[in-house]
Amino acid sequence: MSPFRITRTLPEDATDAALRADVLHGLTTTPKTLPPKWFYDAHGSALFELITDLPEYYPTRAEREILDARATEIAAASGARTLVELGSGSSEKTRLLLDALTGLRAYVPVDVSESALTGAGQALAAERPRLEVHALIADFTRPLELPDTPGPRLVAFLGGTIGNLLPAERARFLASVRALLAPGDALLLGTDLVKDEQVLVRAYDDAAGVTAAFNKNVLAVVDRELGADFDLDAFDHVALWDAEQEWIEMRLRSRTAQTVKVPALGLAVDFAAGEELRTEVSAKFRQDGVRAELAEAGLELAHWWTDTEGRFALSLSTVR
Repeated sequence: MSPFRITRTLPEDATDAALRADVLHGLTTTPKTLPPKWFYDAHGSALFELITDLPEYYPTRAEREILDARATEIAAASGARTLVELGSGSSEKTRLLLDALTGLRAYVPVDVSESALTGAGQALAAERPRLEVHALIADFTRPLELPDTPGPRLVAFLGGTIGNLLPAERARFLASVRALLAPGDALLLGTDLVKDEQVLVRAYDDAAGVTAAFNKNVLAVVDRELGADFDLDAFDHVALWDAEQEWIEMRLRSRTAQTVKVPALGLAVDFAAGEELRTEVSAKFRQDGVRAELAEAGLELAHWWTDTEGRFALSLSTVR
C-alpha cells in the first residue's frame, strides 16, 4: 500500500466555532442567511448524492461527460505530477483525472471532513500503490499551505462549487489559489453555465422534493448542534432565478409568524409570515466572465471545455 497521510490544519473545535459564528451572524442580519456548507452533515451528504442522480439535476452528469471525454487532454495540457483537489469529498470524479495523469506522483485532497478524507484517501492509496496520498483537513476558503510535493501541480476545484461564493468571495478565493501556484502549475475549474431559467429552477426544485429536504437539513443541523427548535415543517423550500445577478437562490420561507430559539447562542429569532432565509447562492457563468475573474486573480484562461449541450464548463488556467 502506498503512503497515506492526513494532516489537520484546522483546530479540533474549528467546525463548532465556525457554525456558531455563521448562525449568530446569519440569523441576526437582514435578510437572514445561513451558508450552504452547513447542508453537508452525513444526512445532507447522502441527500446530495441522491440529488446528483435526479433527472432534473444536470451539473454532475455534464461535468462527468467532460471528464470522460477530455481527461486525457487535461492531463496533457497540465503535465501534472501533483493533483490538489479542493473540496474533494469522496474523490469519485477524481479517479478519471488520476487515470489520465500518467505521470502523477502525489494526490492532495483538501476537505473539512476528516471521515470523507480518510475513507477516500485510504481507498485510493490501496488502489494505487505508487501514488502518495497526503490529505489535508482544511477550509479551502482560507489560505492554504500545501505539502511539499513534486511539480507541476494541478489544482482542481470541481462541481461548480465556486458558484456558491459571492463575487467578492470568489475574488478572494481565486487570489488565494493563485498564491498556491508556481510557474507551470494550473487550475482546473468547474463552472455551471447560464441557460434557460426553467432548466435552472427545476435543477434546484425537483419534483420528488429531494432538494427541498436537502435545503431544510441546514435547520436540522442547527437544531442538533446548537439546541435550536427550528420546526422543519414550518418552512417551505424556495428556488428562484435572479436574472440580474445570474444566480439561483435557495431560500426557506417561514409559513407563519414564529420565534426560533437557539439556546447555545442565547438567541431568539423572530420570523414574520412569509419571511425568507437565504441558504444558498449558485452563480452561473459565461466564458468571458470566467476569463475576466481569472485574469483579475493573475490567471490566464488557456483551455475551455463544455459538455455536448453546453450546460457546464471545465476551464484550465495558468499563471500569467
